[in-house]
Amino acid sequence: MPQAVLAPAADALAGRTILISGASGALGEAAAHACAAAGATVVLLGRRVPKLTRLYDAIEAAGGAQPAIYPLDLEGAGPDDYAELAAALQRDCGGLDGLLHCAAEFKGLASIENSDPLDLLRALHVDLAAPLLLTRACLPLLRARPDAAVVFVLDDPARVGNAFWGGYGIAHHGLVGAVAVLHAETENSPVRVHGLRPGPMRTALRGRAYFAENPAEVPQATAIAPACVQLLSAAGAPWRGQLFDPRG
Repeated sequence: MPQAVLAPAADALAGRTILISGASGALGEAAAHACAAAGATVVLLGRRVPKLTRLYDAIEAAGGAQPAIYPLDLEGAGPDDYAELAAALQRDCGGLDGLLHCAAEFKGLASIENSDPLDLLRALHVDLAAPLLLTRACLPLLRARPDAAVVFVLDDPARVGNAFWGGYGIAHHGLVGAVAVLHAETENSPVRVHGLRPGPMRTALRGRAYFAENPAEVPQATAIAPACVQLLSAAGAPWRGQLFDPRG
């Protein structure tokens, strides 16, 4: 098995445009910084505009290429919204080279029987339906590139397949299947499909499930950002169609 590159080349994403969903979250923000540092123009997609604006300013201050902000609430987005986003990427950015799915919805541990039905539907929509619809809309742009990548951030199915993980757990099982299906449909194209299984990260989402844990003992999302860069770059080719765990 090829080894992970813990420090991707400074120009690993030079000339590439990368769309990051959930860019206002812990991993999305860390990945945006890492992608920009590797030469990419990053498009920051999320619903928290003030946080996206602060991230935009930080990337510019660090000397990265001027990013773009695309506010979108995945909970209420539908096919027309994703089509408009794809059209904007073509018009304003000249296309798309990579798509990193970091957005996630998880309100906390609860049995399916005792969950609010709307919470279940919200998790299934944001965590499974939205990334599939967003990928579908962006595939024509990605196919137009000589090398392009779609990366789904996945929780460990063995963990979230247990009791009380609700719609979030079910959605992540679905995402594993989505990686396999999309890989089969794109394996003879320039588009690579990857699953990234980052393991424990210090995020607000994890805090809702492991509220008794000491956050200082959990790795920060910045530790996973180099793996995002690697899969989005040409160096990710050996992991085409695979579920990649940077911890080995």
